[in-house]
Amino acid sequence: MARIVVLTPNPAVDVTYRVDRQVIGETVRVRSVQRRAGGKGLNVVRVLRVLGHAAAAVQPLGGEAGRWVQDQLLAEGTESVAVPVGGETRSTLAVVDSAAHPTLYAEPGPQVTDEAWTRIGAAVTGRCEPGGVLVVSGSFPPGTAGRHVQALVTAGHRAGARVLVDTSGAALLAAADAGADVVKPNAAEASEATGVADLDGALASLRRRGAAAVVVSRGAEGLLAVGADGVPVTQPAVPGVHGNPTGAGDAATAGLVAALVAGAQLAEALRWAAVLGAAAVCRPTAGDVRLADLDPLADRLPGAPGARIPFPAVPEQRRS
Repeated sequence: MARIVVLTPNPAVDVTYRVDRQVIGETVRVRSVQRRAGGKGLNVVRVLRVLGHAAAAVQPLGGEAGRWVQDQLLAEGTESVAVPVGGETRSTLAVVDSAAHPTLYAEPGPQVTDEAWTRIGAAVTGRCEPGGVLVVSGSFPPGTAGRHVQALVTAGHRAGARVLVDTSGAALLAAADAGADVVKPNAAEASEATGVADLDGALASLRRRGAAAVVVSRGAEGLLAVGADGVPVTQPAVPGVHGNPTGAGDAATAGLVAALVAGAQLAEALRWAAVLGAAAVCRPTAGDVRLADLDPLADRLPGAPGARIPFPAVPEQRRS
């Protein structure tokens, strides 16, 4: 099985408050609190684990919060590589009720020095292998320069791995400039980074910059991609899925990566991504899917009747 390495550039202690109703300017009683080691890349790692891929997680961590994150990941059984940095690993706060989209408060995170970026690159290079995949997923810390992002893409390529980058803003452009094999923004991120309002034009802009393929997640509208042949591929979302969308894009990234490792072509990989994204929406916690949900969701995908996705065969008692 090809090795998968996932870098989370700006990890966090994820805190989720569940409330009856979000109201600005009033005291809101918190009904439950959940804390976990978080960041988009770590969500990807957890979903990959469900799919049978023991991905290595690399992340810069600092302070007491960073030590807590590392302890949590090791307790989960994650192969976690902590690169020490100055400052304190950030926190994010999600406020969730049953009436509205969750509200997320995200701290910026500590700055990472050039020397620390060099060590992060070495940690990535030391774990990537020919034929594997390097996933860079999530926001970057304050002060990150384009050269830092480009160095990560170069490090993955030098190790013989394909590189998928799921980020936004200047970091997204830097990944495209460095020739990432796949860049995966959402629709708003693609338009904001390129300055092109038309989504097709935004995808074309990212490919002109050097990205071999661009995959754009569009929420309930599904996914849109353009591969090396320049031909657009669309994938509708699984219809009739409702729940918590937090982390659905990360699950879709995991599905995309798992499909590519399995040798799937772009169109089939988008189906995996659509199903995994829908499976995450069905679960209350970001970065969580159930194998038992995958086949029924795949059966609801628009497309050829009977088209099945070869998800892992797991005994029924474990599909929960």
